[in-house]
Amino acid sequence: MFQILSLKNGLDNVKGFYSGSTNVGLRKPNSDGSIDGDVSFIRSDTLCDVTARFTTNRFAAAPIKHFLKYPVNFQTDFILINAKNANAMTGQKGVEDIEELFKILKSKIQITNPIMSSTGVIGYRLPLEKISSAFDKFDFNAKNSNDTARAIMTTDSFKKEICFKITLDDGSSFHIAAIAKGAGMINPAMATMLCFIVTDANIPKSDMDELLEIAVDNSFNRISVDGDTSTNDSVFLLSNRQSGAYDKDAFSQALKTITFELAMMILRDGEGATKTVAFEVKGALSDEDAKKASIALSNSLLVKTALFGEDPNWGRIASTIGASGIECDEEKLTIYYDELLIYSTKTPVDDDWEEKAYKIMKQPSFHITCDLGLGNGTFTSYGCDLSYDYVKINAEYRT
Repeated sequence: MFQILSLKNGLDNVKGFYSGSTNVGLRKPNSDGSIDGDVSFIRSDTLCDVTARFTTNRFAAAPIKHFLKYPVNFQTDFILINAKNANAMTGQKGVEDIEELFKILKSKIQITNPIMSSTGVIGYRLPLEKISSAFDKFDFNAKNSNDTARAIMTTDSFKKEICFKITLDDGSSFHIAAIAKGAGMINPAMATMLCFIVTDANIPKSDMDELLEIAVDNSFNRISVDGDTSTNDSVFLLSNRQSGAYDKDAFSQALKTITFELAMMILRDGEGATKTVAFEVKGALSDEDAKKASIALSNSLLVKTALFGEDPNWGRIASTIGASGIECDEEKLTIYYDELLIYSTKTPVDDDWEEKAYKIMKQPSFHITCDLGLGNGTFTSYGCDLSYDYVKINAEYRT
C-alpha cells in the first residue's frame, strides 16, 4: 500500500531540482501590464536518467532532432525552454543554433548533455542573442515552478502544474511533479504541447521507458482540440533518484494520474473551448476499431461544432462512426449522452429525448457512449467543442 498526497508549487518539491525563467523580449506584456518569462530552465544538481516521447509529425522540430543525436540511455542535468519560436522547419541550421546556445550556456554553468525544448511560431530561426542573454539573468539555484510553468505557455489561458508526494509502507517517500503547456494543435498522436516531468524516485531506467509510454498512451494520446499534430510535441521524464525510494505500482499510478490530469487541463484550455466530452466506443470487433471510431469522433469538426451549438444531433455521431472505416451496423448501434439513450432501432427512445439531451449538452463536460453491439473492443478518447474564438485566436496567432 501507499499514500499519494497532492502538493502545491509543482517542481519545487522534488529533491535536487531547480527551475526559473526570465523575459528577454520574445513575449509581449500581458493585458494587465505584467510580464511572464519567455526563456526558462529546469535543472538537477546531479545527473538524471531521461526518457521522452515525441511528436509523430514527420517534420519534427530542431530540438527533437538535437535530442535524438545523443546516445541511447544518455544522462542529462539541464533543460532549456523557450516560447514564441518553435525552431521548426529550420533544417540543420536549427540544430546548429541549439548547439551554439549550449556552447554559450556552458561558459556560465557546468552542465552535461543539455536538452532544449521550444514552442511558438514555425519557420523562424532562434534569436540567439536574445535567448543567450537569459543566461546572465537566470538564478540557477531558484525554485520557481510557478514562473516556469507560466513561461512555457503560448495561447494557454492558465498554467498547468501538478506535484504528488508518494509515501510507501516503510515510511520512505518520493516526489513526482510536472508542468505542461498546450491549448491548440492538439491531436491524439502525441498530443502544440510540451510536458516536463521530474522525480526523485529511485526508478530504474527500464521502468521509466515502460511506464511513460503507458501513461502517454492513456492520456495525451487520447485528447483532441483541433485534430492538428504539432512539430514540437514532447513529453520528458527525468529522474535524479535522490530520494532513494521507489515502488513500481505506486509510481505508475502517480504518473498515470499526473499525465491524465494534465491532458484534461489541456483539453479544458483548448483554444476557445467551452466544454469537454468523453467519446466512449464499445462493442467494437476489436480495440483498434473502437480506437479508430473514438478518435474520429473527437477530431470531427461537425461533431465539435454541434457540441458548441449544444445541438443534440446524433446523426453527426453516427455518420462519423460510419465514415471511420470500421465494421459497424446501424441496426445494432446505440448512442447515449450520459445515461440518456438517444438512438436505438430496438429500444424505444423517450419522446422528449431532445429536450433532455439539450440539458446534458449545456453542461461543461459530459459523456457520449456509442455501443456498436458487435464485440468486446473498447476505447475512450476526449475532445472539446470548436467555437468562434478558436478561429479568431488562430487567425491572429502571429499578430
